[in-house]
Amino acid sequence: MSNDLRRSFATRDELIDYLREEFPGAAAQADERVATQGGRAAAEQRLARMNPRRYAESRDFLDGAVTGLSPYIRHGVLGLAEIRDAVLAMVRTPREAAKLIQELGWRDYWQRVYIQLGDRIWHDRESYKTGYTHDQYAEQLPADIAQGTTGLACIDAWSHELRTTGYLHNHVRMWLAAYIIHWRHIAWQAGARWFLEHLLDGDPASNNLSWQWVASTFSHKPYIFNRENLERYSDGIYCRTCPLADTSDCPFDTSYATLTEQLFPYTPQIEGRP
Repeated sequence: MSNDLRRSFATRDELIDYLREEFPGAAAQADERVATQGGRAAAEQRLARMNPRRYAESRDFLDGAVTGLSPYIRHGVLGLAEIRDAVLAMVRTPREAAKLIQELGWRDYWQRVYIQLGDRIWHDRESYKTGYTHDQYAEQLPADIAQGTTGLACIDAWSHELRTTGYLHNHVRMWLAAYIIHWRHIAWQAGARWFLEHLLDGDPASNNLSWQWVASTFSHKPYIFNRENLERYSDGIYCRTCPLADTSDCPFDTSYATLTEQLFPYTPQIEGRP
């Protein structure tokens, strides 16, 4: 890799080809051409399309009014204060913007924790609240998850989406992290590394601390989900095509109480988060 990187390109394809040559190791890991457009103009277009009121009402649904701003925040194209001011200018009262601004606040908080911790962001902040210790979780991500061949329509679709688009809805990130950690007993660090290999908006602060929140090493209990929750927020798009949907083999198709007993037999007092 040369010391001075080019900054001007005639086309996006020329830029991509150049980056492949300069960073062959990264290209070998993930060589997809994602659709997301970079740059200030694209960021401003996204910013103008925000709908703070609809965001608050629908953000947890996969077809909800999310902003799509995270890649531009991650790479410094947009600042949090700039987005906050734009959001407030779109609403009649600050209350209508509260949820979106709260999420900006969480991102700022993650970054402040990262400033304090540095590389310790990769260490468990606390012990697991799952009844298991760190050494009882595998250190490597299994190939069937990484390649999307688990046989679970939802998990495989999310694996494919992550690798081909560089993006996942936040709710999907939580579901996928929960599956990796609590159903498959993989250390959160393995999943966090996988996400950072592919996410356009990935940074150790938001990524790692969110994984730790799901794992319970930065929270008072683990996050889990069930099929009812998945179908509600995804409109059932995965279950309709899943070969396990009408069988007893779907690992998510039961109550939170039953899942808690199955996943955390040594801490039966844990209640699953909806």
